[in-house]
Amino acid sequence: MVKKYYIKTFGCQMNVYDSQRIAAILRNLGYEEASSVRNADLVILNTCHIREKAAEKVFSDLGRINLIKQERAEEGKDTIIGVVGCVVQAEDKEISKRAPFVDFATGPLTYHRLPEILAKVARKRGLSIIDTEFPAIAKFDFLPENKAEGGLAYLAVQEGCNNFCTYCVVPYTRGIEYSRPVAEVLKEARHLVETGSVEINLLGQNVNSYHGEDENGKERNLAYLLRRISEIDGLKRLRYTTSYPADVDDDLITCHRDLPKLMPYLHLPIQSGSDKILKAMNRRHNSSDYLKVVEKLQQANPNLRMSSDFIVGFPGETDEDFKATLDVVNKVKYIQAFSFKYSRRPGTPAAIMPNQVEEKVKKERLEILQDLLFSYQLKFNKECLGKIMPVLFETKGRHAGQLIGRTPYMQNLHAKLDKENLNKIINVKVTDVTTNSLSGEPV
Repeated sequence: MVKKYYIKTFGCQMNVYDSQRIAAILRNLGYEEASSVRNADLVILNTCHIREKAAEKVFSDLGRINLIKQERAEEGKDTIIGVVGCVVQAEDKEISKRAPFVDFATGPLTYHRLPEILAKVARKRGLSIIDTEFPAIAKFDFLPENKAEGGLAYLAVQEGCNNFCTYCVVPYTRGIEYSRPVAEVLKEARHLVETGSVEINLLGQNVNSYHGEDENGKERNLAYLLRRISEIDGLKRLRYTTSYPADVDDDLITCHRDLPKLMPYLHLPIQSGSDKILKAMNRRHNSSDYLKVVEKLQQANPNLRMSSDFIVGFPGETDEDFKATLDVVNKVKYIQAFSFKYSRRPGTPAAIMPNQVEEKVKKERLEILQDLLFSYQLKFNKECLGKIMPVLFETKGRHAGQLIGRTPYMQNLHAKLDKENLNKIINVKVTDVTTNSLSGEPV
């Protein structure tokens, strides 16, 4: 009987990429994807540790999955529960304490060892297997060949971070920066296009710090990589996520002028508009530096629009600091953004900083910020009314005969189209908008 797996993914696009690679490993082991946890012989949670709420949701889900495991056991069915990702790296002891029924747990850098881990699980006698090692050899060397799973493909080119922002756990859970060799990335990109992808999103915790070596051992930057990938026949769209403002150089800015395949949308997190708070966050930029980069980008491509990340209520943030954040939003006019209340992460410097902001104040500030962000998002969406936009349709909608896709600006758009148009780029005239989505008719 064929065994089945179910993977639930939390957090960033890198986790989405990792889950796709985990699924490929399992398929190579003979597993098939299950439609639900109830039908799965192997359940894996791919976890995120950026915010406390995300980590707590993992433990909540684990409790529910364990109940299903017990129900399946009464039916004579075995269920393996695994946890992978950043929560494992940061809270391996907590997993052992709060979820002793978990069969294995492995960090984001060691999931390539799944065949070995699952073999150990099959032989074990009531002992959970936890692997949080930072291996000397990159996991990418051991993963099965990546191939298209749709029109959009994620391609990890860089992992880890050397910035050590005081609120962030990434350097502790993903390790220091590692960039994949140029030839390796190009080979994977070509294979993704050959197997059906028309859009590639290059991923990294700090993707524009990319410094992989080329065939001659010369270190190359992200701009070089973008130019090489854009030459691939059959590729229609190119993106990269997530960028660090201080690492946006003139060479990268020029790509937004010269590469038609590079989409006119860039996610460039500032986190706060206050220079005092940015310094406390250990960000290597101030608000003036950031705005100069934005200005250069928009001069290179006047059609370019921005999104960002914001943290409100960071320790020591005053009303004046918060106002500085609103000022930046009013200057850049982001068309999308992710905004959150500051969340203490154990082991980070910010967690023990003085002048922690009250929860009530954080909540009020977040509401004000999000109202402003959503106003600019809706304004931009309204500006798209009547325009014809190329949309890559990725999934079926809630209604029969409806597909959902992404515009060049990463807006969700739904239209009445047959499923044969999935994973294709279709020109659509925008007929209606809301804050979070667009509607359109195919042209």
